[in-house]
Amino acid sequence: MSQRTESYLVGLVGDGVTPSLTPPMHEREGDVQGLRYLYRPIDLLELGLAGDSVGEILRSARALGFNGLNITHPCKQLVLQHLDEVTPDARRLGAVNTVVIRDGRFIGHNTDFSGFAAALASGLPGARLDRVVQLGAGGAGSAVAYALLSAGVKELDLVDMDPERAAARASELAGFFPDSIVTARTTAELPQLMRLADGLVHCTPVGMAAHPGVPLDLDLLESRHWVADIVYRPIDTELVRGARAKGCDVLDGGRMAVGQAADAFRIFTGLDADPDRMRSHFLELVAAEGVAA
Repeated sequence: MSQRTESYLVGLVGDGVTPSLTPPMHEREGDVQGLRYLYRPIDLLELGLAGDSVGEILRSARALGFNGLNITHPCKQLVLQHLDEVTPDARRLGAVNTVVIRDGRFIGHNTDFSGFAAALASGLPGARLDRVVQLGAGGAGSAVAYALLSAGVKELDLVDMDPERAAARASELAGFFPDSIVTARTTAELPQLMRLADGLVHCTPVGMAAHPGVPLDLDLLESRHWVADIVYRPIDTELVRGARAKGCDVLDGGRMAVGQAADAFRIFTGLDADPDRMRSHFLELVAAEGVAA
């Protein structure tokens, strides 16, 4: 493909973002589309900066000609006060992970929820959504729950180790989606809940390389369940492997990561990314990490 005349400079702001797979995913997609596309990690830990420096970073990025920034922990809420405009979904979620700089203005989006929504639609087409159990109601869990309800889940059971957080999140989401039932639940209720559920979504750190294990008793899974995990390092978490062994349809965490990246690419460039191509590259990057380890 011939080189386009446009060029793009993008960054990722957050703690410990230097090893992120997002920059190479974006850059590869830019290469394939014939763009001059540079994506740089802006690691607050390496720079010795606190999360509340995000406003200064935004203004510096604008002055230096950046087209936009992805935003991650601990800045997704802190960035809100520095934005000129926020999409309705991001405003409802109270979190922004993508900021496009356009005509000198900062416009905030949330591709956490839209990335999961895209992953669900492409990775589990036709999944039954009458009743879903979600484990974890933190920041990522909030976006995933919003995506599930936007996709048409009729009844959502939110299970979290912090009952107060689950109750607050359930109440908030029920207000946004009055036609659905959103209920805070406890881990002790999981046996009963899974008997009634069509699917399970996992949104806690359990299963990450640093937090090995499974978030629930795998005996609660039946082949009729579908299972989605948002952990993607490793891709094949113990939950993913266990669910597959039970005969469940499974959505691995890589699909949400790719969905987020594809949405952000479109927001930054105005061009549609190819999610299948991005996923293929993403899996290459993950596999290379495994070899290096």
